[in-house]
Amino acid sequence: MEEDLHLGQHISRKYNDELEHLRGKVLAMGGLVEEQCRNALAALVRGDAVLAETVATSDHRVNELEVAISAECTDTLARRQPAASDLRMLVSIIRMTSDLERIGDEAEKIGRLAMNLAAGHEKQSYYAEPEHLGERVLEMLHGALDAFARLDVKAAIEIASRDPEIDREFEALTRLLITHMMEQPRAVSSMLRVNWCARALERIGDHSVNLCEQVVYLVKGSDVRHVSLEEIRDKYLEPGDRKETGGEVDG
Repeated sequence: MEEDLHLGQHISRKYNDELEHLRGKVLAMGGLVEEQCRNALAALVRGDAVLAETVATSDHRVNELEVAISAECTDTLARRQPAASDLRMLVSIIRMTSDLERIGDEAEKIGRLAMNLAAGHEKQSYYAEPEHLGERVLEMLHGALDAFARLDVKAAIEIASRDPEIDREFEALTRLLITHMMEQPRAVSSMLRVNWCARALERIGDHSVNLCEQVVYLVKGSDVRHVSLEEIRDKYLEPGDRKETGGEVDG
């Protein structure tokens, strides 16, 4: 845990428990969202209509968690009037649950598109085209949640630095699908659905970057939204931890 953050140092043991309970709820919500995303990708790649329907109809669980966590944060803000790191914790949690809910929406979207694709008469090989992109995005999501669990700024920045690669892979996949469309005009509608799934995966990557930004904000107290990745690395990483990278951390 970074020394900049001072959690667990309140006079009230109950206050400590409240904050840790909220953090645990965010991680539980993150685990649920991560499972939805993995199932959505599997349903798409396998052409599994049953799994796709499960993903498409279970988003309400994520929505309920977002509402419950937001309500608890509001209650804690009103009763405790927190300052410094405690306030950052609550603000970060509110922002993170919003991003997790949006990730859940993207997973639901993939589930619905996968249902439509699976309803076709035969599964096409190009349904699996987004698999590699999806696996890399899932690694980002898992890494972002792990960085939050450990309050690890270095890990959060490393995860965020993968976003330009995700963008490039999505663009390459789009070009590949366009080539398929030119070769198989009758399958254009299906290929468009596959591309929409890929776009949803790319957006999940963007939201994962937002989660990483909140780890930096929580631990360091600096809002790094719309700040270049190079600036963030220069400020918070040791020279030996830096890699050549560019772009903005802007989900």
